[in-house]
Amino acid sequence: MKGIRTILWDWNGTLLNDTDICVASINELLQERNLPTLSREEYLQVFDFPVIKYYQSIGFDFRKEPFEIPAQRYIERYHARLPESRLHSGAIAALTYFRKKNYQQLLLSASEMKNLETAIAHFHLRDFFDDIAGLDNIFAHSKSEIGLSLLKKSNLDPSCVCLIGDTLHDREVADAIGCRCLLIGNGHQAYGRLIQNGAPVLRTLEEIVDYFENTSLCP
Repeated sequence: MKGIRTILWDWNGTLLNDTDICVASINELLQERNLPTLSREEYLQVFDFPVIKYYQSIGFDFRKEPFEIPAQRYIERYHARLPESRLHSGAIAALTYFRKKNYQQLLLSASEMKNLETAIAHFHLRDFFDDIAGLDNIFAHSKSEIGLSLLKKSNLDPSCVCLIGDTLHDREVADAIGCRCLLIGNGHQAYGRLIQNGAPVLRTLEEIVDYFENTSLCP
């Protein structure tokens, strides 16, 4: 990680430990449609981007209803449960470490911007970030274009940026932006899926400080 001066954080699953409320929320929608529900382990194996394809893979039929209907209802259920969620263990320590080391910290999320700002305020994290960027809708499409715009706005050299995320899509976003990537294997996709993508993968946020302090440390 030599030369990295900016950390580009993903939010859901990386800093925010919201997997369980995501599983509960999607299972409500599946039950309403008489579709098989997901265990936590099954969710970690099937969750993916774009979200519409993930919905189709678990049984939603968009010939019967438009994607926007379950997407909206999912968001409503998710936000009703959001107070149950917590930050991942090690999140505050990692954010504090990078702040003390004078890294610039940015936040990039597939969440709708207003919802993202509300969540960040709820956890009193806004002061850690130089800037935050989310989507202009609730439908969780790709973050690549927003990431490119955020780096351009901040006048950053992508080679000096590391995206920290929890999904294979975060690796795709990092590749599209041209920055490096570090994945955390206890978010929305199973560790076993992540280690096949070529980017370094840590099991938890609690390993980040050692990883950045000792670049020879194997994840």
